[in-house]
Amino acid sequence: MVLKLTTTTRYILLVIFITLGLHSILSFTHEDYGNATSLRNIANQLSWGQTVNADTVAPNDALKYPDSLLTRRANACLLMLARNSDVNDAVKSVRRLEDRFNRKFGYPWVFLNEEPFSDEFKMRVSNVISGEVIFGQVPQEHWYQPDWIDEEKAKAGRDKLVQDHVIYGGSVSYRNMCRFNSGFFYRHPILQQFKWYWRVEPDVHFHCDIDFDPFLYMERHNKTYAFTITMYEYHATIPTLWDTVKDFVKENPQYVAQDNALGYLSDDGGNSYNLCHFWSNFEIADMDFWRGEAYTKFFDYLDRTGGFYYERWGDAPVHSIAVALFQNKDQIHFFDEIGYEHNPYVHCPSGQAAYTQGKCACDRQRSFDYDGYSCMRQWDRIQ
Repeated sequence: MVLKLTTTTRYILLVIFITLGLHSILSFTHEDYGNATSLRNIANQLSWGQTVNADTVAPNDALKYPDSLLTRRANACLLMLARNSDVNDAVKSVRRLEDRFNRKFGYPWVFLNEEPFSDEFKMRVSNVISGEVIFGQVPQEHWYQPDWIDEEKAKAGRDKLVQDHVIYGGSVSYRNMCRFNSGFFYRHPILQQFKWYWRVEPDVHFHCDIDFDPFLYMERHNKTYAFTITMYEYHATIPTLWDTVKDFVKENPQYVAQDNALGYLSDDGGNSYNLCHFWSNFEIADMDFWRGEAYTKFFDYLDRTGGFYYERWGDAPVHSIAVALFQNKDQIHFFDEIGYEHNPYVHCPSGQAAYTQGKCACDRQRSFDYDGYSCMRQWDRIQ
């Protein structure tokens, strides 16, 4: 029997075929259209079930973080530098970030240690992680004090800071860590496969659900560096750092971005450093910036002075100064929505909508944002 189609039926079928064809083409060539019209995303818009909404947005800025949940992942990892003795605190941090963020996104974790990780550390940490875990050892040449450092001079500097009651003033291992975080972690062989990292330290708290992907947000909006807390550095630890920075800039003016964030770092046009920095125990950043020509030359220039050991230069001011000078200010991002605590300081989302949507547990009265030791006012003035 031959099925006869009326003219109207033929036109309806033709329209359907054309529509399906256009949908297939657009889904393949336009990622955002494909995400928005996927069956998974449509199902998430319906009222049944407990699936997470793929269009969850940041409450302080509607559609600020669109369509990132349950879609593709960035080339990124969660990164922790820890010792075997940190296992209890490492597990706490991992469990908190897995619960608040990574169980929904499944980014790999990378753990680095200057010594081999113990079986206990690897077992306990892996047990609370939803996805891939990679453990690595820091190369000796990236960690320990270089042979060319004048140890007598370095010891005199340490003794002076101890006498002045400066935290970690006498610690060589702390200086090793600061130098490693400033100029070597992104060179580790394990990290060569990744572009982005989120730095996590033992025993930190994440007080809010994070239902968007910070990596994808930064990637799509041309961001380089993100923070949650900003504060002043101890001047006693970096007395010659700013003069060294000015010398580098004078010799290499080509690396300074036109629309930089110098107004955050200095109150007098760059003559002096106001000590403001992004607290780097939380940072989400693009390692290609650290690997680039400007930062490589900048770090090498600083390192040759010995300031990491003769004084106590930290990775926080080094990172902050570099990104503020060598990137445009709009490439630095403040994640107000991410509730974060590293004892004794807390960042809690400022708005009620963000606090409610994130199911935040932090006390907003304790938020460090506009504490007298905070640099948020300096950040605000350049926005």
